[in-house]
Amino acid sequence: MKLPASSIFAVLCDPHGHVAIDSTGMLMDAQGDEVRAVGDTFIVHMDREALNDYPLGRYDVTITIVTFERDREIAWRLVGAIRPPMNHVYGYHLESSDEGTLVTSYYDWSDIDQKWRDANIFPVISEAALRATLGILERTTRKRDTPSS
Repeated sequence: MKLPASSIFAVLCDPHGHVAIDSTGMLMDAQGDEVRAVGDTFIVHMDREALNDYPLGRYDVTITIVTFERDREIAWRLVGAIRPPMNHVYGYHLESSDEGTLVTSYYDWSDIDQKWRDANIFPVISEAALRATLGILERTTRKRDTPSS
């Protein structure tokens, strides 16, 4: 992306930024403050019906930041009502270059509970949806960085 890492990272630290860049349609709204460190949390209001795969209806998840390196990397786990927690991690790695910022979206489910392995539901989010988020992230960041007239 031909954008500074700091601008992209600002979107990823904003709970409403997560809603804005969601490519699945599941994230409905968020509440909480901008995250600034590992351990920070915020709430996301979800609606799984957008994926038409599991009839969970509307529910909330708590996002907990597990990796935070300003302008370089951010990652989080989410915890909802499902037990045991799924324990998967979403994140973004940002690498500055002369052309802008290389952004890598990742999704790690290597630590999921055996119950979810046996259920064979991973990946929960497709690679295509993760890739789509990158384009939406760029568009959202550009919109935030462009002053309105």
